[in-house]
Amino acid sequence: MLLPLPAGDFRAYLFDCDGTIADSMPVHYLAWQQALKEWGAVLPEDLFYAWGGRPVAEIIADLNEQQGLSMPVEIVAARREVLFQELLPTVSAVPGVLEHIDEAHRRIPFAVVSGSTRESVTASLSALGLLDKFDVLVCAGDYPRAKPDPGAFLLAAELLRVPPGDCLVFEDTDLGIQAATAAGMAAVRVPPPWER
Repeated sequence: MLLPLPAGDFRAYLFDCDGTIADSMPVHYLAWQQALKEWGAVLPEDLFYAWGGRPVAEIIADLNEQQGLSMPVEIVAARREVLFQELLPTVSAVPGVLEHIDEAHRRIPFAVVSGSTRESVTASLSALGLLDKFDVLVCAGDYPRAKPDPGAFLLAAELLRVPPGDCLVFEDTDLGIQAATAAGMAAVRVPPPWER
């Protein structure tokens, strides 16, 4: 199922990674569940998807506050990443997005703009055999404020040397769509797994 694109002559495609290129959100949720269970914390699935695109450290801090816990943020984040990496071989690409990547590769430049770490993004794209298709990776730590702040998308456009208005963003979260809009970019909403 090829995702319909908005009208326009776009000169660059900017992709979120998790839930957009990689159908990894269900696997991320399993990793979260396992890591949090070790500390007696819970993250309901609906909240996990509602918080899509938020930095891992913020999620852990909010869970600590909501559930009266004192989980060490760095340790829980690292454990969650290890569990995700172990589950990575089960992840596949989102079909409608993969078709656009295959169709436009080498015709226009691509960037990944993700709230995940560079290690996580690189591992996901490598597992899918797609890493070499991306000219630029903008990951957590490369920009000061998380989505919905437009800074990450604007940085990717700058690195690709393409004006923001000529970029098309592929995103699966509300925060990502808001960030793209704030950056002056058109966006394609990638449906969640249960709608595909």
